[in-house]
Amino acid sequence: MDWTEILRFTRGPLFHLSLIIFVAGMTYRLLRIILLGWERDRVKREGSKLWGIILNYLKGLVVLPFIPWVHRTFRNNALTFIAGGLFHLSLFVVLAFGAAHILVWQSLFGITWNPLPTPIVDWLAAVGIISLLVLLLNRLTHPVLKLLTRLPVWINWVMVFLPFITGYIMTHHLWFRYEVIFSLHMISVCLLLIWIPLGRISHFLFYFFSKTIHGAQAGKRAVTP
Repeated sequence: MDWTEILRFTRGPLFHLSLIIFVAGMTYRLLRIILLGWERDRVKREGSKLWGIILNYLKGLVVLPFIPWVHRTFRNNALTFIAGGLFHLSLFVVLAFGAAHILVWQSLFGITWNPLPTPIVDWLAAVGIISLLVLLLNRLTHPVLKLLTRLPVWINWVMVFLPFITGYIMTHHLWFRYEVIFSLHMISVCLLLIWIPLGRISHFLFYFFSKTIHGAQAGKRAVTP
């Protein structure tokens, strides 16, 4: 089997299988969360749940992750705060507005939109790679993080880093033949899709549940979420 056949396999059967595993795994985890229910809150309402939810999303998704002085934790964890925020920003932009990825979304869902200029996406991809390396070095050197880091954390890092670096190498045609690096990129993406329901990377799904619940609780009590 040559690399052209490997590429055909990774773009076809392997990618589809990994998508099925991803959807099935995330659906299972989502159903488990939903079936836990939401315990009735008997505390007297003093504010608006809806406003609390809106404010919590605005603070968490739009503004505050990149305004360090709003978070008390920034002073003791500035490197993780900045690198983590930049990584999540780059991940979102590359996946949502990279031209190649938009074609994938179109093939899956039949919808499309205009990509960002390639230099912007390329620059943010580089920022994402550097941010991941900074987060890795921080974990290796920070005395507390070193104690808290176990094997699943390292697996999470590798699973996210490999698609980033192989995609960047492929885009710039570095070191490998195109079909080789494209195959490696697809293999890394498929492994990530399979791993997500098993690891903590799945937090992107539960993030919205926690933001909604915490915002509603804070809004009902008329406090700032």
